[in-house]
Amino acid sequence: MKRSNVAIFVPHRGCPKQCSFCNQKEITGCDTVVTKEDVSAAAERAFAGGCDTAQSEIAFFGGSFTGIEPEYMTSLLSAAYGYVSKGLFKGIRISTRPDYISQDILDTLKRFGVTSIELGAQSMSDKVLSLNNRGHSAQDVIDASEMIKSNGFSLGLQMMTGLYGSSDDIDILTARKLIDLAPDTVRVYPTIVLKNTPLEGLYLSGEYMPQTLDGAVNLCSHLIKLFNDAEIKIIRLGLHDSESLKSDYVAGPYHPAFRELCESRIFLNKIREYIFSDEQNKKFSRYRIEVNPRNISRVVGQKRKNIDELKKDGIEIKLAPNSSMPLSELTITPIR
Repeated sequence: MKRSNVAIFVPHRGCPKQCSFCNQKEITGCDTVVTKEDVSAAAERAFAGGCDTAQSEIAFFGGSFTGIEPEYMTSLLSAAYGYVSKGLFKGIRISTRPDYISQDILDTLKRFGVTSIELGAQSMSDKVLSLNNRGHSAQDVIDASEMIKSNGFSLGLQMMTGLYGSSDDIDILTARKLIDLAPDTVRVYPTIVLKNTPLEGLYLSGEYMPQTLDGAVNLCSHLIKLFNDAEIKIIRLGLHDSESLKSDYVAGPYHPAFRELCESRIFLNKIREYIFSDEQNKKFSRYRIEVNPRNISRVVGQKRKNIDELKKDGIEIKLAPNSSMPLSELTITPIR
């Protein structure tokens, strides 16, 4: 039985201002007011769909959940808690802004069965946060994270790469600072230019240049390693694919299988590092690579990109599936 959180989007409710990159109707395909009846309907659909709801959360995303009107927030939470209190779902997940966390808010969330809180940190550079009209500071992220953890909630942090005014070095520093906060999970979103956003104006005027797809893949493959080494789970990498997002896309490193591109790049880098970091290995042009069968497509790359890149290097590989291989590892042997 599959495990799948029930995601309910509450677009723009509670946001004090529009961030440079944000148009949540385009991101979520949703611009209607969510009601408590909608919450119940979503939970019931999960039951009907055969999900293992007892191992899933009801998740409120979009906007700034703890910034919406208190009565409205508690009505949505109450509808979800009706299922959690009966053991039909394991808990409730919400996402919000770092500056919309207080002890009173945390007490309310705990009373209604919230188990996980995600903060939209986006960057740990105050300059980048200001340029993108976020309205909070890096210190707000630190303070809110510490409060959330000390109150027993699971902490999730969200960051964006390629924001206006940012750079690869700043994004890597952001990742390292998020790791210092020891979240349970992270989400990483490359910045996409959408219609009807301030960022679109900056892009059209030439003031903002988004990451290329290849540049975002290179950077995020590095971030994956940082978070994996810190044993922090990446639960999302790249925006969720949707027709609404595609129709309102203007520019930036969007790809429906962005995570797979990054994971594929990691394997390409491992192969190249093995071959080209050793003078003995450089003498050979053919290699046998043992890999877990689940990762063959990632080693090959989308549309055989890794195979083609290695051929440009004068390298041919022969894949040998080995189900006992750990998913993150390869065994590379020269063919003499």
